Amino acid sequence: MRLLCLLQLVCLAACSASRSRDWAFHGAPMFADLTVREMKAVRAYLHGIPEMQLTDARSKTLMKNSILLMELHLPRKHEALRALDRGHAKPQRQARVIIQFGNQTNPNITEYIVSPLPSPKSHEVKTFKGDKPIRFESRPISAAEYEHINGILGKIANKVHKLLFETTGGFSFTNCSNRCLTFSDIAPRGLGPGERRSWIILQKFVEGYFIHPIGFEILINHQDLDPEKWTVEKVWYNSMYFDSVEELIEKYESEGVEKIKLPDHDDNDLYSTYIPRGHSSTPPNINGPKLVEPQGHRYHVDRNFVEYAGWSFAYRVRSSAGLQVFDLRFNGERIAYEISLQEAIAFYSGDTPAAMQTKYIDAGWAMGSSSYELAPGIDCPEIATFVDLYHYFDTDKPMHHKNALCIFEMTTAMPLRRHFNSNFKGGYNFYGGLENTVLVLRTTSTVYNYDYIWDFIFYQNGVVEVKVSATGYIHATFFTPNGLHYGSKVYNHVLGNLHTHLIHYKVDLDIAGRENSFETIDLKYVNFTNPWSPQNFIVQSKLHRTEHKTERSAALRFGKKFPRYVHFYNPNKKNKWGHQKGYRIQFNSHAQSVLPRGWREENGISWSRYPLAVTRHKDSEITSSTIYTQCDPWEPVVSFEDYIRNNEDIVNQDLVAWVTVGFLHVPHSEDIPNTATPGNAVGFFLRPFNFFDEDPSLASRSTVIVRQGQDGKPKVQRWMPEVIGHCVSNKPFFFNGTYAGV
Repeated sequence: MRLLCLLQLVCLAACSASRSRDWAFHGAPMFADLTVREMKAVRAYLHGIPEMQLTDARSKTLMKNSILLMELHLPRKHEALRALDRGHAKPQRQARVIIQFGNQTNPNITEYIVSPLPSPKSHEVKTFKGDKPIRFESRPISAAEYEHINGILGKIANKVHKLLFETTGGFSFTNCSNRCLTFSDIAPRGLGPGERRSWIILQKFVEGYFIHPIGFEILINHQDLDPEKWTVEKVWYNSMYFDSVEELIEKYESEGVEKIKLPDHDDNDLYSTYIPRGHSSTPPNINGPKLVEPQGHRYHVDRNFVEYAGWSFAYRVRSSAGLQVFDLRFNGERIAYEISLQEAIAFYSGDTPAAMQTKYIDAGWAMGSSSYELAPGIDCPEIATFVDLYHYFDTDKPMHHKNALCIFEMTTAMPLRRHFNSNFKGGYNFYGGLENTVLVLRTTSTVYNYDYIWDFIFYQNGVVEVKVSATGYIHATFFTPNGLHYGSKVYNHVLGNLHTHLIHYKVDLDIAGRENSFETIDLKYVNFTNPWSPQNFIVQSKLHRTEHKTERSAALRFGKKFPRYVHFYNPNKKNKWGHQKGYRIQFNSHAQSVLPRGWREENGISWSRYPLAVTRHKDSEITSSTIYTQCDPWEPVVSFEDYIRNNEDIVNQDLVAWVTVGFLHVPHSEDIPNTATPGNAVGFFLRPFNFFDEDPSLASRSTVIVRQGQDGKPKVQRWMPEVIGHCVSNKPFFFNGTYAGV
């Protein structure tokens, strides 16, 4: 009878696990990015509404009504959970659409929710918390506006052609063939809300032009929708400011300004290229190690649903902000409802006006849509599964980004765990070890000069690592002696400007259910009489737990001592040993705040005040930043501080952790040609803390145990067949690099 009951329990558990998996697979499409068909249907529907008077986004005029961005609008959490946890019907898919209305008396930006997909029939205005309006000036710069900026720069450059030509040794902005100048524009675009004026740096248009400034910067006011009314407000040349281009020319001709003469340009000795140079002791005809899968993939990908070693999750790449993971489960139990990239910023310092103004807030450049092709064998192993992405930003048809995301399993070349048990007689009792293989979900964002590599890494023991690695070119300005207070000279006339990278993530944890609490754990010293030697004392550390009951209490500030452990747990669920089931967040970060609290642009990034803040989940608090913050950080549409200002109770609630990681980068000569990834990776781990009864990776059959037999010979016990020999991909290297409308 007892055996029968046991069999029934095993059967019920198996059925429950199977049902859980089926429901997760059933619900994953709720989080999938818009398809090409859906994007085209939404565009056709909106263009068919006469009163909107929509025209092509890529038409040259700025006085137009056009679609700026289109992406999935997420379902409400409680509606999604009905499908994920009970197998109910999925909520209708919807699109979030941003429309810029420039062809009217009072231009504005309006967001809409369009539904149902794939055949839309209705739309409604989408508002932000507090019904904050979106200033028209806060919109990202479009391709059409860049075309007009290029046009006004051409006119300006023609006026100062002699100066530019003499300064650069033969480069010009127009009529230049292979010795051309280009530009980089700086944001935010002004010093207060409602402004739209940008500092622009001129550079030599060569490979790696970001580190070829020529010492000429110009401030253009481009607020008016008629480019003929744009004006030049300031010019900077060789550490001097001028009120107009004409003033600079007059001073230049009359020797009133020290002239710059850059070194002669040599295309064969270009310091900004990747072309190898210098001595290498590595044999030039022998390739390095390669990652192989002897029997093929051990993970499963079905559209946006992924399974691996007990893990399952859905993913998407949001065009505005980037990579997101949903419904993250281990062995069928949900760990997190959402882990998503929210924002990335790089705030600079410098001596030139452009450097002083540079405060990049990358969602404002549609960071997610900057996910370009990944190179096999470099960006991802050749054996990876490559996935195409489709984005709709400042376009008239969906853009196809080939091989822009990859999924692969790899060995870390570090054991997950091991032990050599010595017999202290020159031998051993046993050796046990387990190789550490992980699944990696990866994409990148190249936001002009910088490349961010975004990783979600899934370990066999229930640990998730969320990581960003920074590479690409530094943002450089023209060298001035005073510039050494703000960075390092990295080449002749080139200053690498100091800057701080901060990355913000949303972590919606559901630990054994939605009812979670939050505590921090530290150590404190205790001093007591030694019980076995009363004339002496014991001094040791003791756990000191602090339960945080409100949002304000759980908003941990930069500049304050950060607790050793930050722990999220379900107060109603316990493991076998009586501990509340939990996960903790472990930081790998060197972040600090970038501006004093409340100082101008800091208002737009109020999340940067906190390495960790904890709030109650609300569908009205879905993101911590927006695509508009870059051009209006002073009075942002979304203020993260509003999320914690009401100081709600967070005990036994559906909690969201907001995580800030980052690092200071003082550029140095080794950043030439560009920044390497080692030492420039930050992130955090989600680590089980009494969630399981024991290490769940015990289920892995890759364990190896070696014992010494009676004959003195090693006896190897393994549960997986040994792999002898090797193999590599039979595909040659391939890379296309193009992306186009479909």
